[in-house]
Amino acid sequence: MTATLVLATIQEEIGGFIRTLTYVYVLLIIAYILTQLFFGFGGRMPYNRTGSAILGFLNDTVGPYLNLFRRFIPPLGPLDLSPIVAIFVLQIAGNLLAGIVEHA
Repeated sequence: MTATLVLATIQEEIGGFIRTLTYVYVLLIIAYILTQLFFGFGGRMPYNRTGSAILGFLNDTVGPYLNLFRRFIPPLGPLDLSPIVAIFVLQIAGNLLAGIVEHA
């Protein structure tokens, strides 16, 4: 009885962790979108090491995932719809995986 309760608690914790990772990655995608939007409107960030490191981190973490969708979804002029589809797919996959882990 106790082992089953511990296993159920561990499964719920892992499911919550998966949901949290999904949420954090969605926030990173949104931050990437906002920085690209800022630069798209002609904004310039003064050169500093911290800003450059943050932009490099966002590009290195989010860029490869978004490039998967950019291959199949071409931009409509200046509008890039691939991040919206990427967030949608990430949310579905994260919730599906967390649900499978929690209810296995």
